Amino acid sequence: MNCAISGEVPEVPVVSKKSGLLYEKRLIERHISDYGKCPVTGEPHTLEDIVPIKTGKIVKPKALHAASIPGLLGAFQTEWDSLILSNFSLEQQLHTARQELSHALYQHDAACRVIARLKNERDESRQLLAEAERQLPAVPEASTANAALSNGKRAMDDGEQGPDAKKMRLGISAEVITELTDCNAALSQQRKKRQIPKTLASIDALEKFTQLSSHPLHKTNKPGIFSMDILHSKDIIATGGIDTTAVLFDRPSGQILSTLTGHSKKVTSIKFVGDADLVLTASSDKTVRIWGSSEDGNYSCRHTLKDHSAEVRAVTVHATNKYFVSASLDSTWCFYDLSSGLCLAQVTDGSDEVDYTAAAFHPDGLILGTGTAQSIVKIWDVKSQANVAKFGGHTGAITSVSFSENGYFLATAALDGVRLWDLRKLKNFRTFDFPDANSVEFDHSGSYLGIAASDIRVFQTASVKAEWNPIKTLPDMSGTGKATCVKFGPDSKYIAVASMDRNLRIFGLPGDDNTEDSAQDS
Repeated sequence: MNCAISGEVPEVPVVSKKSGLLYEKRLIERHISDYGKCPVTGEPHTLEDIVPIKTGKIVKPKALHAASIPGLLGAFQTEWDSLILSNFSLEQQLHTARQELSHALYQHDAACRVIARLKNERDESRQLLAEAERQLPAVPEASTANAALSNGKRAMDDGEQGPDAKKMRLGISAEVITELTDCNAALSQQRKKRQIPKTLASIDALEKFTQLSSHPLHKTNKPGIFSMDILHSKDIIATGGIDTTAVLFDRPSGQILSTLTGHSKKVTSIKFVGDADLVLTASSDKTVRIWGSSEDGNYSCRHTLKDHSAEVRAVTVHATNKYFVSASLDSTWCFYDLSSGLCLAQVTDGSDEVDYTAAAFHPDGLILGTGTAQSIVKIWDVKSQANVAKFGGHTGAITSVSFSENGYFLATAALDGVRLWDLRKLKNFRTFDFPDANSVEFDHSGSYLGIAASDIRVFQTASVKAEWNPIKTLPDMSGTGKATCVKFGPDSKYIAVASMDRNLRIFGLPGDDNTEDSAQDS
């Protein structure tokens, strides 16, 4: 008989007193020890219920397939096949486990990167919130009391914020106003002691200026330089082009230091921030960008400011080098904290909707001059953001505004020419009829005035009643008939000119050029 559990002939047979079934002793004892019952009937069992059976020695017959060599070879082949199949299955499981592990590691790495980015964004948000909280308690009452302004922005007529409404601003705090006032007092005191530097280029030298070099800085498929600035301390020229890029050019070596890419439309205005390695750019893509220099000398965008809803036409830096203003065709100008990129005030004149096309700080920093597409020049008190004066008389949009270093004169350019304004009496005292004037610029000493139109004119500055004598007329070498920018170099040793081609041109005394061989016009 066979075992009721294994189905084979038991080597040590035992029988159950209760069920009468035959078992292999080791199997039934283990089952009773584990479960305490019969494996077949399920009745409770103990080891005392098992009775050994006395039998002769059982000799198991050999299996038929093991009785011959072919049978053994077949058995070995079957075992080998089973081993190969088992090994293949294990390899498949290993491959699947490796894929799952690789996927899990990738997910872990991606999660770590996301967590790191979120932590950086959290820290930046906390920093901005902390700066906002420091300035929030001291919002000037003059801004909130003005019916036309609400923290530096025009209040909505219906009292509700529409989808295109400007964001609420913190306002220019009392601490910032104090800082601006202290800077004004210091600069005003220095101006009283100011003397014309002995190293300034003379009138005789300017009369001999000729083109020294020409540098193709921008792309040929979208030519045109729309804005320019010079960092006098390092003799670096920055240009903003219609090709959406800004270029930093080292004039002494004649080399391009860096090309700033990021704007999606033309760069309308560019400014250096003091001697710091910071550059501001404004663009027709409605944004302002703050660029900073890295260790390798290249510039990267640190902030992209999207507070305007239309083309941004101008940026101008305050004398503290801590704040700046942007002016836009959306009828507002914004006052920014430079370090954080936070817009403290967004200002519009509720009584007169105009589109701002130009802007410049007065040398002392408490007055802002803005030009408009409606031919009006507006003068603002920065502390209260109030419009304190308006100048009319131009025809066409104002293209450029520039304050003289003496603080008394303002020059404005428009389609009908250039006008000079006496800020003490708030009146126009001289007009230059140069159609399509695109740029007007006083040199750093206030001794010379440059005008860019169909050509470039340089004048000697004088008083209100004295004559402003022409010194030099420089031709527009671009062949486009439109010079867009004019800037005086350090001590007026050279004049930088940009036009509607892609070249930056340097005019100076023959033989006095420090640059390397320049590229030819293209």
